[in-house]
Amino acid sequence: MKIGTPKEVEKGEARVAMTPDSARQLQKLGYECAIETGAGAQAGFADADYEAAGVEVLGSADALWSAVDIIAKVRIPTSAELDKLTADKTLITFFNPGGNTEGLEQAKAKGANVIAMEMVPRISRAQKMDALSSMANIAGYRAVIEAGNNFGRFFTGQITAAGKVPPAKVLVVGAGVAGLAAIGTSTSLGAITYAFDVRPEVAEQVESMGAEFVYLDFEEEQQDGAATGGYASVSSPEFREAQLAKFRELAPEIDIVITTALIPNREAPKLWLEDMVKAMKPGSVIVDLAAEKGGNVEGTVMDEKVVTDNGVTIIGYTDFPSRMAAQSSTLYATNIRHMMADLTPEKDGQINHNMEDDVIRGATVTYQGEITFPPPPPKVAAIAAQKKEKPKELTAEEKRAQEIAAFKAQTKSQVTLLAVGAAVMLIIGAFAPASFMQHFIVFALACFVGFQVIWNVSHSLHTPLMAVTNAISGIIILGALLQVGSGSWLVMLLSAISILIATINIVGGFMVTRRMLAMFQKS
Repeated sequence: MKIGTPKEVEKGEARVAMTPDSARQLQKLGYECAIETGAGAQAGFADADYEAAGVEVLGSADALWSAVDIIAKVRIPTSAELDKLTADKTLITFFNPGGNTEGLEQAKAKGANVIAMEMVPRISRAQKMDALSSMANIAGYRAVIEAGNNFGRFFTGQITAAGKVPPAKVLVVGAGVAGLAAIGTSTSLGAITYAFDVRPEVAEQVESMGAEFVYLDFEEEQQDGAATGGYASVSSPEFREAQLAKFRELAPEIDIVITTALIPNREAPKLWLEDMVKAMKPGSVIVDLAAEKGGNVEGTVMDEKVVTDNGVTIIGYTDFPSRMAAQSSTLYATNIRHMMADLTPEKDGQINHNMEDDVIRGATVTYQGEITFPPPPPKVAAIAAQKKEKPKELTAEEKRAQEIAAFKAQTKSQVTLLAVGAAVMLIIGAFAPASFMQHFIVFALACFVGFQVIWNVSHSLHTPLMAVTNAISGIIILGALLQVGSGSWLVMLLSAISILIATINIVGGFMVTRRMLAMFQKS
């Protein structure tokens, strides 16, 4: 069978669903590959690159659609493109089945099989085909870059001879794939970053990336990530009011807002209202990544940049992945290639459209002249994060009580250890010769003091593994120092060698850790 990719007809779309590298992988599955001339030009892939990869370059879209059995593309197909389908063809693309009823009916009438890439279920096995996550990752990154391009200040704070520049404050609404990508980019640029999501279980992910999670003072049962496929679901009216109240509180202090909130097969919820836009400072920027589904922000215009009366810029572009066409095409083509690998278990260049397979069934929206959307729930549910209660803020009295309890426990433990040690020393001293006791006392002191001195150094200065080796070296140094003046030339020599080697180990350990920590410091 032959798989082909036409040139995208959507205005401004620069992505392509097949790259030279993905074509080579598809050929290993037994497929012949074809592409319309110029399809990859805007993404940086010339026709000659495809020819070198063994791809047939066809001169027109009509020639491409008629010559291939499988069509892989990016954008939702137009009515004219769907009219080129036949019953023996398979179309793999973004399709928007929830809002594209006419397209579904047209594909059904043609008898073609259609696989919608946005319908790939979010289960572990399907992550390699999750085109929504691939594109959302790029969109989140690009949203921060676009916000910076329209923001009149640094992201990071600076102190210069000309004055002090405060860091930008960024709020990311929605901590899905796009939101987490935006958070990572924002914190990397040095901004003070806040994030909000209706799923409290994502707070740990947000905080691990250096952002502060915005909690609501509102008790509502947490959503089950498995039941929702990893997506957020509709919140209660009471929760929404508490959420809007928190946003109104934050709006005057925030410089950049990036909204990413989407609910599957629904219009995007309005989360940043007109009064919040008016409360923001002049020069602030809002990037609405949900613009294609109506937008999270009141005032968003799809595919346009709007400047409000109070000087706030609202960006509603829907082509962020296309603005990084080479990277987007590479990732999307890889998602397509993995989908084809699942459709070709025998690697014989023949599609096996197994409707018993969770991934293939979930992504298929029309099959053999029937509409199969919406799909049944997958047999394997998405893995939900463990629900965690919001940490309770302790009062000063409670913190003091905890400190006292910890001190008492530590003191009791140390007294017990000293008592046991003293008893052991007395028992040994009663039977052992004096010369043995002299060396034994040196050994015991070296172990105790060396371990305590090194182990109590903060792990931010040396890793836990380094702490173990440095503690052993500290024991060696103390023992050697106590023995170096014993009078015997052999003992003195061995002690000096021990001190030298252990010192090298400790200093080297700290230097290695210092270099490791420097890798994570912001330049």
